[in-house]
Amino acid sequence: MHAVVLDHEVDWQGFRRAARLLALRRIPPEHVVWSVRELDDLFGEPVAELPADNSSAEGAFRVPRGLVQLAQTVIQAREPARFSLLYGLIWRVVSGARHLMEQITDPEVDRANRLAKSVRRDTHKMRAFLRFRSVQDEDVVRHIGWFEPQHFIVEANADFFVRRFAGMTWLILTPYRCAHWNGQDLAFTDGARLEDVPKDDRIADYWQVYFASIFNPARLKISAMTSEMPRKYWKNLPEAALIPALIAGSAVRTQKMIEEPTVSPAKPTLRVFRPVDPVPNSPLSQARVAASQCRRCALHGPATQTVFGEGPIDAAIMLVGEQAGDHEDLDGRPFVGPAGQLLDKALAEAGLDRSQLYVTNAVKHFKFELRGKRRIHGKPDISEIDACRWWLDIERAQVAPRMTVLLGATAGRAVLGRAVAVLKERGMPLRLARGMAVQTVHPSYLLRLPENADKAREYKLFVDDLKVAASMAGPISGSSFKQER
Repeated sequence: MHAVVLDHEVDWQGFRRAARLLALRRIPPEHVVWSVRELDDLFGEPVAELPADNSSAEGAFRVPRGLVQLAQTVIQAREPARFSLLYGLIWRVVSGARHLMEQITDPEVDRANRLAKSVRRDTHKMRAFLRFRSVQDEDVVRHIGWFEPQHFIVEANADFFVRRFAGMTWLILTPYRCAHWNGQDLAFTDGARLEDVPKDDRIADYWQVYFASIFNPARLKISAMTSEMPRKYWKNLPEAALIPALIAGSAVRTQKMIEEPTVSPAKPTLRVFRPVDPVPNSPLSQARVAASQCRRCALHGPATQTVFGEGPIDAAIMLVGEQAGDHEDLDGRPFVGPAGQLLDKALAEAGLDRSQLYVTNAVKHFKFELRGKRRIHGKPDISEIDACRWWLDIERAQVAPRMTVLLGATAGRAVLGRAVAVLKERGMPLRLARGMAVQTVHPSYLLRLPENADKAREYKLFVDDLKVAASMAGPISGSSFKQER
């Protein structure tokens, strides 16, 4: 029998070294006893430290990344048998069960996943329900929080609180472990008692005012609330003292809300765009006027105005976007917001002059959801795309471009009549009934990318797509089309 003693409850490095050495020595799980600090088996043979250069270990093995990530979570569980469980999974993978972690019905895999789920839930509760109390200590204000976790999650969560409260000096106390942050260094000490938390707190009043202000009686679901915020946490939440009174008065407040008149938000101020049409009374000019009164779908109701296309009537290249956005809805022109500014920059780098291009959208009205005072962009559905194709077909027929650049999936569906895989089909020449087309991403896609490196790479590909379109279109010589307000 072999015994492994780990330094503490979440000694991940110690567990990893021991598990690797045991697996390389082909020692099965049933011959290993795991413990923390003190041996569970007096007759066990301690496992020797793994040499730094691994010189005494013959061979090597790999385990799936998913198993490593699962083990890092499960090791935090308050379950004495977790080390044996994890080593058993490692042993089975090393012994040939390479796809073991995909077998979610396997009893050991299921047990590990359930422990990991419990740890993640406990982690969420700690981040949501830990409350700091401020304490004046000489010239420094310290913040002390108390939490009673179900699992050994303090060490793994400390970095979250360092990032969130980097400018504070704080101390998190739990029965198992305490975390200290002085603004520069993070340290851990043994567990503490609830009596160590100060009772006086000037922040508690702010928590109560905030909670009372966001409490919505019309959306009160007591079972859901107590499920998400179990009562065992209430004693440590300053705002919890208000819950019984808020629940008791919820019916009266809800009725009052119902009886109050509903006031719809006012539409934004309309800024009318009136282009100077180089061909007055042309079919395209008449379509623009007719589209301003379009009722082909329900989007005209909440939208400020129709956003028709603009550009030379004989443009060699037409850009088709997805739909009007918030800025376009107010200005009445396509691509005038952040995505339009990025498009203008990319066109310039691709050697294209926007004033020589016809720019439009597949959907002429802004579809949005109102959240407070903000209008959040909503994706148009197929029926709305089909309804607005009437106007897009008129634009394409009148301009008759040699090249059509499809910016995004909605534009692709509107012109090609099918769903498109933008990232797979981008930059490829597509033959239309008249002229050619190139599919690429919408500029707003570039704005949404979180990483700068991804933005730079995708922006370069976007410019390359525009260059492909320009080269296939040939010489560009559109007529002048100035805009006036």
